[in-house]
Amino acid sequence: MGRIRQYPPHLFLPRRQARHTAGMTEAITQVLRHLAARELSEARSTLRHLAQAGDPEASLLEVTLTANGTGGAPDWRKAFAQLADCGARFGGEFADQLALMEQMDLDRDGYPKRLPEGDLIDASIQMQRFEGFLSPAECAFIARTASDILAPSMVADARTGAFKAHPVRRSSEAPIGPTREALPIQAILRRIAKASGTAVTQGEALTVLHYAPGQEYRPHLDTLPDTANQRQKTFILYLNDAFDGGATHFDVLGITVKPRAGDALVFDLVGQHGSPAMAARHAGLPVTAGAKWIATRWIRARPFDVWRGPEAA
Repeated sequence: MGRIRQYPPHLFLPRRQARHTAGMTEAITQVLRHLAARELSEARSTLRHLAQAGDPEASLLEVTLTANGTGGAPDWRKAFAQLADCGARFGGEFADQLALMEQMDLDRDGYPKRLPEGDLIDASIQMQRFEGFLSPAECAFIARTASDILAPSMVADARTGAFKAHPVRRSSEAPIGPTREALPIQAILRRIAKASGTAVTQGEALTVLHYAPGQEYRPHLDTLPDTANQRQKTFILYLNDAFDGGATHFDVLGITVKPRAGDALVFDLVGQHGSPAMAARHAGLPVTAGAKWIATRWIRARPFDVWRGPEAA
């Protein structure tokens, strides 16, 4: 796992790809060749040309990549100005994103001006619950961003690199990769960073998980073997609560957290000396009725580069 992680291809697909022009397809192909920063820069150049020509799809993707720094330095203020301009020109999704962010009370760099206060559940792993961390509209936006690419949870075989069914997690999942990180998503990632006392660059791709009745995540640790950039924290966003079962259970601590829509849970994964904290072992209990939606952000010790792998940053 210390090597470049083999992400499924849909991690890098932007939304609403059916409307891409030929030029847009060329740009996406460049972005998918993610190992070389030079090619990412070329993709940004192609997007700039298409956006200037009035292509709304290219404009939407350019806003996203400008903010998260794919193919260049991250620039929230420039990206927000681009989004505002596109909102005036195109309306639609651009205007919807602007309206959502107007409700977020952000500073000029996309960070929240204030946070809900966290309630300490357990001091040994600094487990905190934030009530009302997300609004209902934000929960819906996260789920909608990932809904069209949900796929059965898989894991890469350490020997072959091929994907196989996840051995302990029975669910559907969708990582919100760098081409899908619309500005509302990136604002939420900044909120997670501020609430967890980390840098936004330390986070892996926000991963949406969907559990149907009978599905679960068996007891596990979120730390990884053989990596020099270990996961330090897990941050869970509960996107809904219209289901039965599905609680987050910490078997070593004997603590069960019942999901509530809009709440968030954060806890440490390692102890003082960097070894996995057994107290952080947890499970997503089986869903017995309805469908459970959550999103998880795993936070590393150092910056995490989704394009080049966890050790590259």
